[in-house]
Amino acid sequence: MFIPPPLAHPASDPVRDWAESGVVALTGRADGPPIVPPGRAATLARAMASWISDVSALGGRRIDVDGAGLLSERAAFTGFRRRGDVSLGGSCRLLPTADGWAAVSCARPDDPALLGAMVSDVVDEDDPWPVVGDWVGRHSGAELAQRAALVSVAAGPVVRASTPPLPLMPLHPRPVDGLLVVDFSALWAGPLCAHLLGLAGARVVKVETPDRPDGARRGNAAFYRLLHAGHESVVLDPAATEGRRALAALVAAADIVIEASRPRALAGFGLDAAAVVGRGGTWVSITAAGRSADRIGFGDDLSASAGLIARDVSGPVFIGDALADPLTGVTAAALAMSAPADGSGQLWDLSMSDLVASTLTDDPVPKPSLSAGRWVVQTASGVVPIAEPRARVAAGRAPESGVDTSSVLQSLGIAAP
Repeated sequence: MFIPPPLAHPASDPVRDWAESGVVALTGRADGPPIVPPGRAATLARAMASWISDVSALGGRRIDVDGAGLLSERAAFTGFRRRGDVSLGGSCRLLPTADGWAAVSCARPDDPALLGAMVSDVVDEDDPWPVVGDWVGRHSGAELAQRAALVSVAAGPVVRASTPPLPLMPLHPRPVDGLLVVDFSALWAGPLCAHLLGLAGARVVKVETPDRPDGARRGNAAFYRLLHAGHESVVLDPAATEGRRALAALVAAADIVIEASRPRALAGFGLDAAAVVGRGGTWVSITAAGRSADRIGFGDDLSASAGLIARDVSGPVFIGDALADPLTGVTAAALAMSAPADGSGQLWDLSMSDLVASTLTDDPVPKPSLSAGRWVVQTASGVVPIAEPRARVAAGRAPESGVDTSSVLQSLGIAAP
């Protein structure tokens, strides 16, 4: 069965893909109309999901998900709605710089202090934005990026690449039914990748450490359950010799490893991506800007700083909900469901910012209008209603942290620490 690579026959109606994705409803200001985003991110997401569906069918477990709909799915659970230059969740802002605009995130408990260090001033822990906004407005985007990197703040100027990078494309189709996926990721992009592989029949083992549980466990419980239902949960301590040994053995048994942190994190545990690839395994590395960069980032700031923003008369606004995350997650799953034709291993170096940038175009986008009290938009194939975000139903329950540690290690013949 021949499966054409995604975008081998590009969809001719990206505006329809956006309209049906739920993202348009999340883009714009709270008191204004929805805005159709630029580019082809929704089209790419649909193409990757189509690949996943076709390849999963080869393994006897066809899954059908709308890749475009995945881009807005979290908002269907949280109820968040468009807020203009403030991200849906409120943790990221679009701020004017001395020479343009920048996206700055304050998502982690330590971020107010780090933002204070970035601007060399004392900031209010509950509302750092007045001080941060004043500093950002007096400095260039390049200065902001340099300071943010020094203190590990997720922030960067809004800069669209003059030559968009090419998106990574899957290789030879490889069903994953029965394969072992070891997932070190957290939050959204990596877990969405693992979720889709699990739906396609892979055995997914989520790995956390005692002091670094997945922060999404503190988020929307129903959305977390959707992404982790049917998976197994292992907690191992890399600070202990036996914990590091068990981690190494778990990775050695894996067919696919997913990481969504800077490479030095897992390397510090003694885990070697090159060794996994060398024995024929797949290593999916999801980073803010590639494995060679030391940048950190989250879905909202990475999307905006890569140039994926919309504008109205008042300035730039965010596109959807942390769009770099779900776009990366569905792409990573499609990549993992492929392999070199010769059976060798593969390292997928997946830069979230490059992936977003690869979808941008200069194609004009129409403005939605009201028809019978509902927002609609003219597309190449006719008038299409602006869809709201839609939620899928979780197929089971998500495991409690570490509940499967002993059983997983025993099933793989690994001595428990």
